[in-house]
Amino acid sequence: MVRRIDVTGAGGVRLAAWEFADPPKNDQPRASEAPGVLLLHGLMGRASHWASTARWLSERHRAIALDQRGHGQSDKGPEAEYTREAYVEDAEAALDQLGLGPAVLIGHAMGALTGWQLAAKRPDLVRALIICDMRASALGAASQREWEDWFKAWPVPFATLADVRKWFGEDDPWVERRNPSRGEFYAEVMHECPDGWRPVFEPEQMLKSRQTWVYDAHWEELAQVRCPALVVRGLDGELGRAESQEMVRVLPRGQYAEVADAGHLVHYDQPEAWRAAIEPFLDGVLTS
Repeated sequence: MVRRIDVTGAGGVRLAAWEFADPPKNDQPRASEAPGVLLLHGLMGRASHWASTARWLSERHRAIALDQRGHGQSDKGPEAEYTREAYVEDAEAALDQLGLGPAVLIGHAMGALTGWQLAAKRPDLVRALIICDMRASALGAASQREWEDWFKAWPVPFATLADVRKWFGEDDPWVERRNPSRGEFYAEVMHECPDGWRPVFEPEQMLKSRQTWVYDAHWEELAQVRCPALVVRGLDGELGRAESQEMVRVLPRGQYAEVADAGHLVHYDQPEAWRAAIEPFLDGVLTS
């Protein structure tokens, strides 16, 4: 069962939050009593990308995934701010308004950065943190230009969702080998328009969101995270082993896990291995 809950973010932006909850078993706490988990997708993602994770989490937690500003079914107004501060304040507002805190934050890529920035800012709201495939080092101007060129290369509109899956899973120059799960991932962020299938987000807003963190390193905030934190990387992802282990060293209570045969979309590529990687950490948080 999934239900939508509207949240008011920074500057009055309307955000769509999605609560995943199956009917409780006899020995389970009611949702309002269960430990809270807030799931934060990455750039261009949406809450539904967390569906498989949220479903098993809901067996023991109150699991809510947030469509962040500019994404999914949340507001995408051109007048809205797409700053780091706005994303962090949105997550903070969601925890407050949903009554989730202190919660476990699980973030992928940009969502992970939001998670550790919020944990540094509001330790009272964050019980534990899972960082999935997000770098703490600066990526620089060349990386931003690559993304600008990549968006221009998208053959939009796509005639069918099958075309979306094929391009992102096979034909995209950024794909080194056939990757059906990547095609499915991007099919989830498309909607049908009169002329074909287009992304639910505005690429310009994605670039604005990215440019607010891509030029800077984020080690200082990482060092301010006092709660237990797990850094997870896919062996073929964007976060290298050396950097991930340095992140664990910098985190006061850091732990490390990796998922084989997974790229950047760790939780989406290998959902069962992802669960095996993070569940022991979550069990430890519940019993601590």
